[in-house]
Amino acid sequence: MDHSHHSLAEDLERMLATQTSRRQSLRWLFASAAAVPLASCGGGGGSSGDTTASSTTSSTGSTGTTTTTTGTCSVIPEETGGPYPGDGTNSNGNGIANALALSGIVRSDIRTSVSPGSKTAAGIPTTLKLQIVNVGASCASAAGAAVYLWHCDRDGNYSMYASGLTGENYLRGVQEADSTGTVTFTTIFPGCYSGRMPHIHFEVYPSLAKATSAANRVKTSQFTFPMATLNEAYATTAYSTSSRNLASMSYATDNVFSDGTSLQMASVSGDPVNGYVVTLTIGVSL
Repeated sequence: MDHSHHSLAEDLERMLATQTSRRQSLRWLFASAAAVPLASCGGGGGSSGDTTASSTTSSTGSTGTTTTTTGTCSVIPEETGGPYPGDGTNSNGNGIANALALSGIVRSDIRTSVSPGSKTAAGIPTTLKLQIVNVGASCASAAGAAVYLWHCDRDGNYSMYASGLTGENYLRGVQEADSTGTVTFTTIFPGCYSGRMPHIHFEVYPSLAKATSAANRVKTSQFTFPMATLNEAYATTAYSTSSRNLASMSYATDNVFSDGTSLQMASVSGDPVNGYVVTLTIGVSL
């Protein structure tokens, strides 16, 4: 792996995360200091600047970001999209990097690049099942919403940005939520690069039609995996670099997850031989 590449990722993500916190700090002044979060679909606190149409409470987490909750679920924390979003908001060596404009990017299986790319990402087969719920509508399933999702490969590299991968777009895709608010992606288990705990990025859009421009996104966030799963997956030979990187990090020191992971910790079943199934309920305000 290119260690200088990973150092840049770490620096940029930390800078973006800091900018996000500063923006969110303007919202704290309007949050009730005595507010207490109620039960959530993710099991606890987190951070978000969203408001809801229903009765809500807000609380301030350890890093100063806020959580908006109703009696049944919470808005997942707003997080940085990082330096490799591929949603048209920045550039790579070839110009504007925009996977949303690619023909064929609306797909379930994201392991192989769509044209003009051709490569397939290798790794432990993984199915992601994300249910989107509308916190502003008593946590009703957000049928018809859309999710753009991306993550690094098993070597810690991002398509569209890493050296030799600027023409590839694997491990990126868009899905429309079904009648239960669920999107399903077939992918590989992501690797762990220096400076960040393993994670998957995503953006939520009100509809598939609006998932063509990053300006329409209503939520940008990330989720992660239990340590038991990480240790098991990275014990395999193909993920040996990830195992070494993970050994020097923790959720407590991660610049995104250090304020808590309760709303961003996915549930995982399966094993490295047969593959994993990852599930998470994601609260947004639509």
